[in-house]
Amino acid sequence: MPTIHLTTVIHAPLERVFDLSRSITLHKKSMSHRQEDAIKGRTNGLISYNETVTWRAKHLGKMRELTTKITAMRQHEFFTDEMTSGDFTHMNHEHHFKEIGNGTVMIDILDFGTPYGWFGRVFERFYLCKYMTKLLQERNSAIKGYAESERWRVILD
Repeated sequence: MPTIHLTTVIHAPLERVFDLSRSITLHKKSMSHRQEDAIKGRTNGLISYNETVTWRAKHLGKMRELTTKITAMRQHEFFTDEMTSGDFTHMNHEHHFKEIGNGTVMIDILDFGTPYGWFGRVFERFYLCKYMTKLLQERNSAIKGYAESERWRVILD
């Protein structure tokens, strides 16, 4: 089962980065090219502990749905979302935040698995890990872009 570890430095206050990371609205904007939309549960604003969101998006040539639940949260430090239904056998995404002198370090740890036995393992290794890393990088780039400019106000004010 693959684990992706991604670190992003954002020159913005910890609280702003934490809240932008929980923003359903910003997530939809960052993934609009994938026709991603929140269709059930929390569909806009900031997702919080014990809340769910169901996403519908076009990935790998077809529309897919994925429901996640926030299963752990410590304000401004971390939160975890876990898949409750979707195409993976499991998915766990930890979001960690650390204040540094000139901003915030955001750390993503994404653990997931696919069905289909050995074929799934080969698919994970040679394609899906790169695909999922790229999605996280796109999302983090959007968070960084909003957090480091005045655009964050459109999302959080």
